[in-house]
Amino acid sequence: MKLIAGVDEVGRGSLVGPVYAAAVILKRSINQKLLKDSKKLTKIKRETLSKYIKENSIWAVGKASLKEIEKINILQASLLAMKRAIKKLKKKPTIVLIDGNQLLKIKDYKLKSIIKGDEKIPSISAASIIAKVTRDKMITNLGKKFKGYNWDKNYGYGTQSHFKAIKKLGITRHHRKNFSPMNKIK
Repeated sequence: MKLIAGVDEVGRGSLVGPVYAAAVILKRSINQKLLKDSKKLTKIKRETLSKYIKENSIWAVGKASLKEIEKINILQASLLAMKRAIKKLKKKPTIVLIDGNQLLKIKDYKLKSIIKGDEKIPSISAASIIAKVTRDKMITNLGKKFKGYNWDKNYGYGTQSHFKAIKKLGITRHHRKNFSPMNKIK
């Protein structure tokens, strides 16, 4: 039986925290018509679908830490998170379909990158949903300790309210210091 894994990452454009990726092999029982790019779903719909996907697939999450992002850059950290997610799958996929135009290199794995894969391929859509829900929960919990940055709403992205909070409260140890505007703040 051919096992197709979809892989996507989330958090590349955030100003805060790690980047996450998920790898998903869908079971035949899943209703693929429900799966969409995570960015096109409401928070509640994503959370409901994430549970449904986890119950009807083989899945794994990988991440690259803030330190790794600052050391190797966000693109390489995203690829590392994806590689970790793929390697954590309980079954080795026949082929791995990766969202985007960057192709990973993993020995003994067949990989293919697909531009806008999160809109076209159900397993990549599923991966985008799991990765987003997982990262959003982590950032929301972090926001409880670092009040005032509105991470429960902006998830660390560069919104107007986040920039205002940075100006007022400064940067935290969770901000990506080599990202603008943190790299300009003394």
